[in-house]
Amino acid sequence: MRPTVLVCDDDDAMRFLMRTVLEDAGHQVTEAPDGDDALVELRRAAPDCLVLDLVMPRMGGLAVLEVLHAQGSEVPVVVVTATGGIDAAIAATRLGAVAFLQKPFDHRELVLAVERARGDERLRREVQVLRGRVRAEHGAFVGRSKALEPLFAALHQLETVPAQRVLLLGESGTGKDVVARALHSAGPRKNGVFVEVDCTALPEHLAESELFGHEKGAFTDAKATKRGLLEVAAGGVLFLDEIGELPLPLQAKFLRALENRTFKRVGGVTTIKFDAQVVAATNRDLKAEVDAGRFREDLYYRLNVVSLRIPPLRERTDDLPLLVDHFLTQLNREFGRSIRGVETEAMRQLAAYSWPGNVRELKNVLERIALLGAPTHVRVEDLPPELTSPARRPAAATPAAALPGAHPFHLPDTGIVLEEVERDFIVQALERTRGNQAAAARLLGLSRFRLRYRIEKFGLAAVTAADDATDQSR
Repeated sequence: MRPTVLVCDDDDAMRFLMRTVLEDAGHQVTEAPDGDDALVELRRAAPDCLVLDLVMPRMGGLAVLEVLHAQGSEVPVVVVTATGGIDAAIAATRLGAVAFLQKPFDHRELVLAVERARGDERLRREVQVLRGRVRAEHGAFVGRSKALEPLFAALHQLETVPAQRVLLLGESGTGKDVVARALHSAGPRKNGVFVEVDCTALPEHLAESELFGHEKGAFTDAKATKRGLLEVAAGGVLFLDEIGELPLPLQAKFLRALENRTFKRVGGVTTIKFDAQVVAATNRDLKAEVDAGRFREDLYYRLNVVSLRIPPLRERTDDLPLLVDHFLTQLNREFGRSIRGVETEAMRQLAAYSWPGNVRELKNVLERIALLGAPTHVRVEDLPPELTSPARRPAAATPAAALPGAHPFHLPDTGIVLEEVERDFIVQALERTRGNQAAAARLLGLSRFRLRYRIEKFGLAAVTAADDATDQSR
């Protein structure tokens, strides 16, 4: 389909000339003798570009631009005029004109100006689409269940409120990182950087240097000055994922940075301003961690200014069709598949499962299906055994923090040996994840470091080694 151009000029001969030139260049052209008619034609035909004279009876070009500007119109406008100089050009540009031609102009100038205006508009729309796609994949929390309403209401309020500290609470895999990115992309600091820190992956002996930076010579391997992540995040958002894993000594220094809004690099004497919104996330009950002496009480209260709870997937199973569609769209694009949906019985099995790994587990299941099966529709036989076998389907666990006074596990009257129960759960997690320690740690709500300690404590290295050998033999 040929691109359409609306030519608005009160001079009949000039309109005819511009129409001829543009049609010869492959454009479809409509005409309007003044501004009033141009606005009517714009509403009727929605052309790809408007060529607009400034001086006309009834309604001149600047008045048309003012109307279009007020309406938020996105049609690109090329202004042509026989009178007016730099002041007219500036006024037209401020009102949204993308090009300005002084009559008489070369015919090629008109064609070039129109094509460039259309190209700029096409590029702008592509950028908008890409930004929207980024927001959909990283900054939008998929779902519309009733369980999400408090979260969405709070996120909407935080779009305009410069909250310095936000605490995200939720089980592993619920999408706390997605909420953190949503806070950044729609909040007051959206033009700043987003710095993500996985506290479980910070090496303990380097954690202070990673967060606060160091000066050259501060320790043996400090061969150059290094900016810390607190400094890198200036003007933006610092996202501390699994804040409960931060070592106690580092918690104290981070607390001082929050209170004073300043810090010093390791080995440094210069005070650096700490100017970042802090979004912290945890899958732990931080109050219980405080009671157990593993998390500083003063840091907990400093972080817990605005707290948002992300509900687990089992509390919003009505969002499953939306999430499945969202992930299948991504996976089809990523792997070149054409999975169009989920069969009814397979969806029923998905809804009946308790999803201990939450949304992350759902995505992993669908990714496995896309990689291995690639059917046109997901069938029951495509689902992994833990979703279809009642004997292996884990019971839905309700966190004690969500139901005060309730207990997710019941102590038998005969009692238990706690270490045996702990060992058994670790073995189950390792078997379910085929020895993948990172995945097993997520199922158990542990950091990888704490899981490794327990693997060594209970002598389970052989279990992971056996699983690794089994995987390699396949």
